[in-house]
Amino acid sequence: MGGPTGNTGFDVQGSDPMLSGGAGRNLGLTLLLVGVAVVWGWTFKVVQDAIVAYGVLSFLAVRFAIAAVTLSPLSARRMKRSTLLAGVGIGLVLAVGYIFQTVGLKYTRPTNSGLVTGLFVVFVPFFDLSLFGVRIRRFLWLAVGASLVGMVLMSVESSGDLRTGDMLTVVAAAAFGLHISLLSRYSRGHDSGALAMAQMLTVAVVAGVAWPFFEQVRLPPAEVWWALGVTGVLASAVAFYVQTYVQRRLTAVRTGMIFTTEPLFAAMFGYLLAGDRLTPLQLAGAALLMCAIVTSEIVPAWLKARGGLPNGE
Repeated sequence: MGGPTGNTGFDVQGSDPMLSGGAGRNLGLTLLLVGVAVVWGWTFKVVQDAIVAYGVLSFLAVRFAIAAVTLSPLSARRMKRSTLLAGVGIGLVLAVGYIFQTVGLKYTRPTNSGLVTGLFVVFVPFFDLSLFGVRIRRFLWLAVGASLVGMVLMSVESSGDLRTGDMLTVVAAAAFGLHISLLSRYSRGHDSGALAMAQMLTVAVVAGVAWPFFEQVRLPPAEVWWALGVTGVLASAVAFYVQTYVQRRLTAVRTGMIFTTEPLFAAMFGYLLAGDRLTPLQLAGAALLMCAIVTSEIVPAWLKARGGLPNGE
């Protein structure tokens, strides 16, 4: 796929990029990803409303074409062949995730979709370990486990049965977990904007090629253009540029931990925009999610202050 294959900062038993800079820089990177999670959590409802009036593949094709065009003025000239190849490989995985997630939204609620998507936090360390042999520190495994428990609690009573949309979204969660793992592995050797643009182009092409075979080819209706603009520019071009930039500096597991706030924001916006309601148990799950994320950020700094991170801890 291109990009570096040597020491990429994934072996968290050794040098950790999160610990090499100052606390302020680490906090800034974390807040950038939380901002992306806020946007993605909000757009679950936006996308669900849009695909009622427009097809899934057509929506994705136009959305990611807008994203690619948005990134092109700053990134097209910096595109190298190796970056394009890496972006195509990573973008194919991203395309699978978005197709399954967006189809799933037709058959489940935005809150459910956000919660099930959050299962990527389980898949990230699995792919890191199975594909790249990355060993994860014990406290991060504990934080991942706590995040999973939090998402299970948030899923309680969110639906009375296992919906088809929920099962489709599990496949999307696996693809998003693989995407995070691949992006952290390969992003360091490439320009962030160019790599993000290559991913956006790939998703647009995949959805565009499949579009005529499954849906009527037509221009978006007027009421969908706002959703296309918001998701194309903000939730795709800006969001994936930020993610690609940050993942040059953070490990995949840390990124996945921070992105577990996405289900929390999806539930919040589902409450505000779609009338979904959280029970006390679901609120407890949300609190556990936040505690796990805070712990994953504080523990490394605390261990470093005490003289470093000993192996295996």
